Amino acid sequence: MTTVRGARARARIEITAAIKDEARTQLAAEGAARLSLRAVARELGMVSSALYRYFPSRDDLLTALIVDAYDAVGAAAEQAAAEAAEQRPLDRWTAVCRAVRAWAVDHPHEYALIYGSPVPGYTAPEDTIGPASRVGLVLVETARGAHTGEGVALPPLPEGLRPEAARLAADLAPDLPPALAVMLVSAWSQLFGLVSFEVFGHFHNIVEDRDAFFAAAARRLGQDVGLLPRG
Repeated sequence: MTTVRGARARARIEITAAIKDEARTQLAAEGAARLSLRAVARELGMVSSALYRYFPSRDDLLTALIVDAYDAVGAAAEQAAAEAAEQRPLDRWTAVCRAVRAWAVDHPHEYALIYGSPVPGYTAPEDTIGPASRVGLVLVETARGAHTGEGVALPPLPEGLRPEAARLAADLAPDLPPALAVMLVSAWSQLFGLVSFEVFGHFHNIVEDRDAFFAAAARRLGQDVGLLPRG
């Protein structure tokens, strides 16, 4: 009986993976708004009722794809941080940013699913929050390491921003200075702005050497966060 259950579990894993692979093919061809369970089932030679046993609705399938995409870019960021663990924080920050960009350029349709236009009629459930936080947490940890190690250089906070800075710090990183929390949120949003401009073609006929441009911009973001350049 254990062998039968194991075979069924493996079959379910394989079929689930095949469903998601076909759904990603549809994302590339048609976009997330036109994702169809019936079309996925048809391409896999399944009846729709069989596919519904794996994903009861289109939104369930979308959520699985979104979680996978967030986990993939998060894993790329975490791996880059681990590989650069012995480097100075600014170099580690830049390595993480470059890993995020590389993943996005290699997976433009999955990137568009999580950072592009919202899918009409779809509301992301709480299941996506943890995976969506992974890149941000790597950036926070990089800044935390600098703050507790060689220190960070931050500009003074404008008076009017101090209440919001205190709230951000309390929510995101209570052990870090409010000014650092503000700069982290700002840099996080600018990082994905840079990546989105490239992935969605806004640098066309403007930026030619995009590797060099991005590396310099990512390093500048790290310095804005207060990470110190090599002395």
